Amino acid sequence: MSTLLENDKLVIAGREFSSRLLIGTGKYPSFEIMRDAHVRSGAEVVTVAVRRVNLTDRSQESLLDYIDANRFLLLPNTAGCYTAEEAIRTARLAREVLQTPWVKLEVIGDEKTLFPDNEGLVEATRVLAKEGFIVLPYFNDDLITARKLIDAGAVAIMPLAAPIGSGLGIQNLTTMRILRELITTVPIIVDAGVGTASDVALAMELGMDGVLLNTAVATAQDPVKMAEAMKLGIEAGRLAYLAGRMPRRLYASASSPLDGLVR
Repeated sequence: MSTLLENDKLVIAGREFSSRLLIGTGKYPSFEIMRDAHVRSGAEVVTVAVRRVNLTDRSQESLLDYIDANRFLLLPNTAGCYTAEEAIRTARLAREVLQTPWVKLEVIGDEKTLFPDNEGLVEATRVLAKEGFIVLPYFNDDLITARKLIDAGAVAIMPLAAPIGSGLGIQNLTTMRILRELITTVPIIVDAGVGTASDVALAMELGMDGVLLNTAVATAQDPVKMAEAMKLGIEAGRLAYLAGRMPRRLYASASSPLDGLVR
């Protein structure tokens, strides 16, 4: 990590993280490659789809065997849930089996686009927050929903950049800028749709607090190299944001000062 970022921490629900990259576990060619990519990414948070992992029979090989619990915070997610009730039930199962109150909350509203059901998310967030869960909901990039999720108890909000697994990058820069300007009480973590390192850098340049991604790394030709590229994208974008971008101008401005020219 750049020495200029050593003291720049991501803080979620009072817990500090040195990395602003969160990473997933699906679609990797093998568990070994997944493990190597996680390490190379520098991430400290790894999310796992609870409904896609055998949590109860640990005698069988599982991706959980390839995640170092001493190195990573395990963030269960409710992927595959289509109602608030399903998501709540899945979160409770994860807490019981994995012994963690953290949950990345997903309530999907459409099977083709996998767009979130924002109404269901607000409902599930309210219930789970009251039960002591640390809830990070994934939602459509919408300011009003963001405020409702925060009011319901979300400790961070996770707007989508583009449809899950699309690799399209951030599609609505204006909404992201508005979210960044008006949401200041909890971290904003861009989730879904990131395709490559420049997408990550752009999110960070916009002032987002972090990025969660999976498919862009897992389905790259070389997931380990892409994981490191994402790490560098996070750092480059964050440094650029902290440094402050030069103003955009419509017309040219000479790079060298014009004062004192020999005439």
